[in-house]
Amino acid sequence: MKKILIADDKPEVVELVRVSLEGEDYEIVDASNGKEALKRVRLEKPDLILLDVVMPKMDGF
Repeated sequence: MKKILIADDKPEVVELVRVSLEGEDYEIVDASNGKEALKRVRLEKPDLILLDVVMPKMDGF
């Protein structure tokens, strides 16, 4: 199963992407800011990262 990290500070965006990918045999993990996203990358080792570039604490640039 492929793992996707969704990094976005807007919960509605995370949920929209999660629902869109539901049933496609992906494991979805999420983060609500840049620092949390970096931590999740180290722990989860995702195959794909969907990253918002404007987030609190640390942006996606």
